[in-house]
Amino acid sequence: MHMSINLGISHLRSIVAIADYESFTSAAHALGVSQSSLSRSVAEAERRLDVTLFERTTRRVELTTHGHEIIEHARRMLHDFDDGLTQIERFVTGDRGIVTVACLPSLAATFLPPYVVDFRERHPHVRLQIRDGLRQEVLDAVYSGTVDLALVTTSGILPGLQQDVLTSDSFYCAVPPTHPFAERPVLQWSDLAGQPFIAFGPESSIAAPVRRAVEDARIELGPVMQAQNIGAVAGLAAAGLGVTAVPALVLPMISFAGLVHIPLRPRVERTISLVQVAGRPQTASTRGFVNALLAGRS
Repeated sequence: MHMSINLGISHLRSIVAIADYESFTSAAHALGVSQSSLSRSVAEAERRLDVTLFERTTRRVELTTHGHEIIEHARRMLHDFDDGLTQIERFVTGDRGIVTVACLPSLAATFLPPYVVDFRERHPHVRLQIRDGLRQEVLDAVYSGTVDLALVTTSGILPGLQQDVLTSDSFYCAVPPTHPFAERPVLQWSDLAGQPFIAFGPESSIAAPVRRAVEDARIELGPVMQAQNIGAVAGLAAAGLGVTAVPALVLPMISFAGLVHIPLRPRVERTISLVQVAGRPQTASTRGFVNALLAGRS
């Protein structure tokens, strides 16, 4: 026949404290309760268990044979319970949990890492998951709720999303060291007229501001070759197949190609924003990472 024993955490704490201190007076003091309250709790535990846990002598309190066995189980239960409470507390305070961030590849490689390092040092039990992708992929992930937040380029209002500008970067012309532009301290967008050009594909966040800058300069580029990947664009430019325009945060990612970087004027800025679904509830750990990003914005 199954027997249900209704013991609460307070009962377990009471009997373990008496086992530890071998004294009702000392145990009551350690628990911050009256001795009479402790005595009632132990008596209730013994009644519900239908066993005698302690032998009372004039000098101390000793565990019975049953008491020894039950106390070991009670210790393990209290340890598991207290550990569980600690984990819940860490989750509620933001010291435990998972934060999933979607962002553009260039931001994942250059902008984000210092924030991740700092946050992990302060919250070692929070798991940060970084998912890089093209701009629309990143925005779709935010809208669908598969990520908690995202870092993307923004140029206007994104419906349903809260946007906080974090930083911006401007564009450089990247050319091989042998190119005539390589010695120039600065270039005008109009200088690119007629130049063979390595362009990022239309799905890239880099393509739109470059296209607008070229239109504003009222020029026609030379033959245009498209590539989607940052490394591919750099490699094609390094091979002398054309010049290209890249934002400052991308420059560290193309250092392998040995290109020369010349600032482009007028300055065209790419705005980097933190985006989240407006009004969507956040975990404490997500709020902590968001606050870290906002605190460091420039």
